[in-house]
Amino acid sequence: MKKKLLAVLLCVAMTASLAACGSSSSSDSSSDTTTEETSEDTEEAAEETETADSSAASDIKIGVIYIGDKNEGYSASHINGVAAAAEALGISSDQIIEKTNIPEDETCYDAAVDLAEQGCDIIFATSFGHEDYLFQAATEYPDIEFCHATGYQAASYGLDNVHNYFDYIFEARYVSGVVAGMKIQEMIDNGEITEDEAKIGYVGAYPYAEVVSGFTAFYLGAKSIVDSITMEVKYTNSWADISLENETAQALIADGCIMIGQHADTTGAPSACEDAGVYCVGYNIDMTSVAPSVALTSSTNNWEVYYEYAISCVLNGESIVTDWAEGYSSGVVLITDLNEDIVAEGTQEAVDAAEAALKDGSLHVFDISTFTVDGETLADDDYVYDGYYHESELASAPSFSYIIDGITEK
Repeated sequence: MKKKLLAVLLCVAMTASLAACGSSSSSDSSSDTTTEETSEDTEEAAEETETADSSAASDIKIGVIYIGDKNEGYSASHINGVAAAAEALGISSDQIIEKTNIPEDETCYDAAVDLAEQGCDIIFATSFGHEDYLFQAATEYPDIEFCHATGYQAASYGLDNVHNYFDYIFEARYVSGVVAGMKIQEMIDNGEITEDEAKIGYVGAYPYAEVVSGFTAFYLGAKSIVDSITMEVKYTNSWADISLENETAQALIADGCIMIGQHADTTGAPSACEDAGVYCVGYNIDMTSVAPSVALTSSTNNWEVYYEYAISCVLNGESIVTDWAEGYSSGVVLITDLNEDIVAEGTQEAVDAAEAALKDGSLHVFDISTFTVDGETLADDDYVYDGYYHESELASAPSFSYIIDGITEK
């Protein structure tokens, strides 16, 4: 996803957002009343609205396309989010049609068309490579809303019924990096490693901006605790390959990495870390079930926030924002419970401080004063202003793709 393309799309995306239901998980418009209404009229209107909403909730049909299934962390987080949103809105499970293990090819188009033909009012697809196929189907069904996670084309597509969504997962990755940094500092203080040996390994899926943004945020979180930290990244070129992720983690450990992070969707890397006795930070799910002695925490998503928002827009007859992305402030990103048996003393306090600063806006993950690219401060980029790179603010899709100093790709 190219930054120049996203910059061109900015004006379109911002214009589209003005007419949207809003950038948060709830809408205020349904509660508007006029000053002329009497108390009796207000009560009657409220009863009618409640009846209409209840009827709409019982009638709506939702379609979802997943790249994996409940056994794969990323898809499981979306599956859980859809289920939680439906429960919150009074929608039964038989009103949800789910397509699992849908690859990033024509199969996605076929799945989308099938969901449309089954009467779905809103259809979601969850993987980057689904976008072209989902939006192809959207052109054929203009009365159905199509929402795509991690993509970037909705603002320029020329259709009112296509939308992109993501979240500020980079914020949670930064916080999980703080957890890693606290542990590494403890290892330095205990004489287990030297400052020069503070090297993190990272198992990345693809060299996409989504992955680069994530591992950079993780690195910056760790570096905020231990300035000497470096990182080595290896790619698997797969979102979910448990064997390859395990092998990649082993290779990073063999290269001298004393901590492993990941943007890959299985338990392969944590399993390798458990076998090697090397600490790790996971993604999507709590990894302590497979790595109880080394897994510190995981960055994760609470997708219920978006699904409840988007489905509510359909129920209320309101527009869905073209590009949606939020973070800690709305509860859509977080880290899993700390492994209290092994995290460093003071970690919870450090996490609380970082999360509070992200929520109140006093901390920006990509503060350009905290990193350099080829020895220079990042400046010549449309996303850089007010002292930081505005990741996922001008468009929902991640766009940070710089390899900053201190990180190497192999």
